[in-house]
Amino acid sequence: MSKKNSSGFTEDWLPLKGIQNNMIITKDNQKVSGVKITPRNIFILDGDMQNNILISLRNFYNTLDFEFWLIVADRPVDISVYMSQMQLLLNETSSPAVRKLIMQDIDKGETFIRNNVVDTEYYFMFKTKDVDLLQKRVRMMINGLAQCGINASQISNSDLRLVLENFLNGGNSTEFGTVMPV
Repeated sequence: MSKKNSSGFTEDWLPLKGIQNNMIITKDNQKVSGVKITPRNIFILDGDMQNNILISLRNFYNTLDFEFWLIVADRPVDISVYMSQMQLLLNETSSPAVRKLIMQDIDKGETFIRNNVVDTEYYFMFKTKDVDLLQKRVRMMINGLAQCGINASQISNSDLRLVLENFLNGGNSTEFGTVMPV
């Protein structure tokens, strides 16, 4: 008979050992990693370029001979540095016309902050027990996407935490570490 886990801590019932070296490591020693895709709006390109990218992506997808997940996650936008720079610029500027433009930027930034604006990020993720195979797949995906005109990089520990946080907390960011049942 299996023992039922009655803990209120999320990490006690998730099959995770940890996140390290750009991988989620599960309790059964599976490694989960992948690539983060830099978004690209292909709909601002001419029709032929759009079609070429879509055909290239279709051909790329057809070469993948392993299970993967395409994940979309929202990351809160932090514009605090930009807002500080704008405030400094405002303090240093005496021209009324320039001050008006800076104030418009500050107002728009404050609107972003009030409305919790997020960046949408895209990830291809996959798992295997073999770290070498995992790294080979990461390189293959980065190269294959590059041939389609899409920039990608290996997913980071921070990205992995974000993906987990999005799934576990419905996209709400937490600062306190553990999710407790209500």
